[in-house]
Amino acid sequence: MAIEIVYETHATTTDNEAGIATGWLPGRLSDLGRRQARELGERRPGDGFAVVFASDLHRAVQTARTAFPDGRPPIHQDIRLRECNYGDLNGNPVSLIAAQRAQHINKPFPGGQSYRQVVTATRAFLSDLAAGWDGSRILVIAHSANRWALDHLLTGTPLEELLQAPPAWRPGWHYTLSTDWPTSIR
Repeated sequence: MAIEIVYETHATTTDNEAGIATGWLPGRLSDLGRRQARELGERRPGDGFAVVFASDLHRAVQTARTAFPDGRPPIHQDIRLRECNYGDLNGNPVSLIAAQRAQHINKPFPGGQSYRQVVTATRAFLSDLAAGWDGSRILVIAHSANRWALDHLLTGTPLEELLQAPPAWRPGWHYTLSTDWPTSIR
């Protein structure tokens, strides 16, 4: 069998609106973000999800709890779904991070991590999903780096290619995770 993963980016934050790359800082939803999170719950009122996995960073947790205030489906926080840690550059302008993104695919940001390390954390998360959620439909609420990691791991798109494109938003990405993962990947 397989696991269906629906991925949603956390809702808009005050940092997003100010052009700030939050990284591992908590962040908080803006008025627009709180509205988007409510709309996520309205757009996906359960949608047959067995569980919601959210990054443990505040903005993702706030998105999940606003979207599903009654706790159904159950919401689990997972540290492995965190945004890339920009280290000394957490809280700096998005333009600065974007200009350096390609340099940090394998080399960590000063005091932080690399995008390859995000892929490693996401791989461990997917391995646990494959082992414990066979036949389930899962909602994941996380960050841009996690979506790139999912695209890389589950579609085979090179990480270098994914990091060249600016992060695009849309209401959900769909992935299928085979329960024989990772042996089923390219």
